[in-house]
Amino acid sequence: MSSPQKIFGTDGVRGTANVEPVTAETALRLGRAAAYVFKNLERQSRGRGRHKIVLGKDTRLSGYMLENAISSGILSMGVDVLFIGPLPTPGVAYITRSLRADAGIVITASHNPYADNGIKFFRADGYKLDDKIEDKIENLVFSGEIENIRPTADAVGKAVRIDDALGRYIEFAKAGFPRGLTLEGMRIVVDCAHGAAYKSTPCVLRELGAEVVVYGNQPDGMNINHDCGSMHPEAICRKVVEHQAQLGIAHDGDADRVLLCDEKGRLIDGDDIMAVASLDMLAQKTLAEKTLVTTVMSNAGLEAAVKSAGGRVIRTAVGDRHVIDEMLRGGFNFGGEQSGHLIFRDFGTTGDGLVAALQTLRIMKTRKRPLSKLARCWTRFPQLVVNVKVREKKPFDQINDVAKLVRQAEQELKKQGGRVLLRYSGTEPKARLLLEGRDARVLKNWSEKIIGPIRKQIGA
Repeated sequence: MSSPQKIFGTDGVRGTANVEPVTAETALRLGRAAAYVFKNLERQSRGRGRHKIVLGKDTRLSGYMLENAISSGILSMGVDVLFIGPLPTPGVAYITRSLRADAGIVITASHNPYADNGIKFFRADGYKLDDKIEDKIENLVFSGEIENIRPTADAVGKAVRIDDALGRYIEFAKAGFPRGLTLEGMRIVVDCAHGAAYKSTPCVLRELGAEVVVYGNQPDGMNINHDCGSMHPEAICRKVVEHQAQLGIAHDGDADRVLLCDEKGRLIDGDDIMAVASLDMLAQKTLAEKTLVTTVMSNAGLEAAVKSAGGRVIRTAVGDRHVIDEMLRGGFNFGGEQSGHLIFRDFGTTGDGLVAALQTLRIMKTRKRPLSKLARCWTRFPQLVVNVKVREKKPFDQINDVAKLVRQAEQELKKQGGRVLLRYSGTEPKARLLLEGRDARVLKNWSEKIIGPIRKQIGA
């Protein structure tokens, strides 16, 4: 196999479908390795017996290829496969727990274009894998250590299709919405991005009493995320106004994130949702440790609003996995990203776009206020982001004057609750500078000072 010796990224395996590492051959090896690792992990905790792995996917054409390959690998190691078909990523995590499986796997590239695909893994408890388990799987894929393990006869795994997986997830999602509330009288526009939520989200909203106008619910294997969903939220904002709806909901391809639109057609992003929900939870005394967990990309105004309400904010590196890890470490129950990954740990183990939308609807109904008014609970600080192409990623403290200028900017902006974030892109040859504060003119002045020496000394 010609693929590199590292296949796991920040969120599972991802890339162009049918190009290494997202090929049928590697998927089969991943299936074998994962089955071996999870089988032995769970044997330690629950003894012998038939082992099983839940396998779901989004609506990409290449999902069929990868589903068959990875299931063959799992079955060849004597582990059963439970097929659940197209289902949101959080649905796969829930079904894994519900069926008491050894692990869950979802074939998806989330918000990426349809030509991409990927493979995400969940532990038996519905949480994403830690690095140690990923390393074990990865090592087995390349080492060939399990090539001679070939169960035969009745020791080979069997495949079963779980027909009620969608219904189970729908009931799970509804359980987080108070029984005494309904959505009657509300018109909601939903854009499912032709992805995994094309059945679940409209169904839940209708069962709760809403009038639902649905877009992006006709997947053909190639239209996932194409000019729709949370990657193109301008569409949902336009449609909310057109249909005179009270709310717009836009998912990405695997529905682990959501962006909303208020009744006036204004986009409500993850920072807005976190502000509304965390302040409500602080008021209800349900925000664990009075703490919101978010990433370095969230607006400084969010942190200011939470602090003024008596809470605190912990920031992590970019990525919902980092947010969840911090939540688990500290026993926190709410966190998320500006991009729309929202984790309500009282209701689930991973980002769930449907659950986040329902929690926002709960607040709208209990407070009897439209989303536009709820979203005024915080003030977004002026933000300036500058990207500079570079020919090398030289440490910033080795670029003349940059470290000193950053420290000076931090001292000034900190007085007004702002901040400075200078980093290199993990995927592109770019330096990224983010400045936040209350005065846009001050931000522009500091950006020119800091970017100048970077552009002069290592600019492409």
